[in-house]
Amino acid sequence: MVAVVVVTVAAGVSLGLLATRDDGGPAGPEQQGSAPGTSQADSPVGRRTSPTPSPTRSYPLSKAPQTIPAVQSHTAARGPGWRPARGERVVVSDAELADEGRLIAGELGLTYAGRKDDARAGDVRLALSEDEGANPESYTMTVRGGRVAISGPGESGVFYGTRTLKQEVAGGGTAPEGVVRDAPAKPVRGFMLDIARKHFTADWIEDRVRELADLKFNQLGLHFSDDQGFRIESDSHPEVVSRQHLTKAQVRKIVQLAESRHITVVPEIDSPGHLGAVIAAHPDLQLRNVNGAATRGAIDISKPESAEIVDDLLNEYAGLFPGGQWHLGGDEYQALVVSDPEASYPQLATAAREAHGSGATVADLATGWLNDRAETVRAHDRTPRAWNDGFFRNTSVQPDKDIQVAYWTGKEIGARVPVEYLSAGRKVVNYNDEFLYYVLGEPQTFVYPTGERIYEQWTPRVLRGTVAVPAEYDGQILGGSFAVWCDLADSQTQAQVAAGIRMPLRATAQKLWDADQPQLTWARFRALADRLD
Repeated sequence: MVAVVVVTVAAGVSLGLLATRDDGGPAGPEQQGSAPGTSQADSPVGRRTSPTPSPTRSYPLSKAPQTIPAVQSHTAARGPGWRPARGERVVVSDAELADEGRLIAGELGLTYAGRKDDARAGDVRLALSEDEGANPESYTMTVRGGRVAISGPGESGVFYGTRTLKQEVAGGGTAPEGVVRDAPAKPVRGFMLDIARKHFTADWIEDRVRELADLKFNQLGLHFSDDQGFRIESDSHPEVVSRQHLTKAQVRKIVQLAESRHITVVPEIDSPGHLGAVIAAHPDLQLRNVNGAATRGAIDISKPESAEIVDDLLNEYAGLFPGGQWHLGGDEYQALVVSDPEASYPQLATAAREAHGSGATVADLATGWLNDRAETVRAHDRTPRAWNDGFFRNTSVQPDKDIQVAYWTGKEIGARVPVEYLSAGRKVVNYNDEFLYYVLGEPQTFVYPTGERIYEQWTPRVLRGTVAVPAEYDGQILGGSFAVWCDLADSQTQAQVAAGIRMPLRATAQKLWDADQPQLTWARFRALADRLD
């Protein structure tokens, strides 16, 4: 069973068993006249004797596919369904679908035949549909007459159709006869990985890309700069890069793999906090309080050189990450967690007044910093995103309207409830730290999230704690992201992280594709995951 499954029967088809040919079609008159072993001469009509017909096959109505995430709708039909066989083809109607065609052909052991107009038994055909205004991530998959047809208004939708087909036939299964119509509830379905505090190998990240793709995720966040490390090769500032890091060639390969599976890689260089690795190479940019004490991870945003180095890095990596999204961070700037920022950091207070007027505060200066970094990435056609504790209440300087809110916590000083952002018209991505944060070593109050809790209690509208925001704001919640944070980096190996996030990722995928109450119990969902892997 699957979430929100609509089962219908084609017009004219009885709910009783219908005799069919061996190929799944309806039986002809010569096949439907008599029961096996009975001649027509035995009938009251008294017609001439004819040969005893052979038994015919009949099929029950098909059942909806069992996939993760579950399909939104399946129209049942009668027939044998489809399963891959050696020598069968994957063909495309549109050359743009060549990558999708080659991938599913290789996965199912079929032959990729390219763009073809003819039809053969066993074919899987991929096609773009002309449906203006339709969700580009939607698709229709028809299993009929021993063939499969997958179509959608965009390449991504067709790709998701191939993921459904792959799961349907996993382990020797059969794609059920009928029509699947499917589309995600949310446009942002993400996974964020902290590679700054812990080095993850390129191979491990590529494995996660493949896993995410099969679950129909469409974003991979890479948090690659923090106090503990800067993990991607840099040409503009090689001095900030940690010994263990990814080369640009490795990152390009990850990005290309992600693009081939319709996943956007969303980079994050967090600022003005969490810049310890950059500051270590540029100690003159360290923020210090009125007593001269260094403030951990914080760059001094009163110095023009601070903006210059961060913009250098943002501009450099815009060429490495071609996707349309960029995460600016903005969280936990330690100058704003003290009781009187203006007294503790007089240089920031002076810079605030000079930039924004006599009544400006350090929070205004930090907001101006965020807007300036947003302008830097906006010049590269990126949509900026920032953590919710980088948005401050009662400031004269307001964050730019297009900066999306990455809502993760309600524990910061002066915490603002999610509705404050939503009622102001902002778009929000859900990173709820009580459900979606996998923090290595479980520091502070964090505990490893479970797939069961996400599956049974969380929805994209549950932005903070366990209570959902009103349904009227659902359209402003773009989706969500599961996140791995490596606060205590040595607490788990890469393999342990992969195993620990396996079921939480699957539960998150289900709830982002369809936020309604799933029809499978958790036990059955977990068993399905075991069968599909």
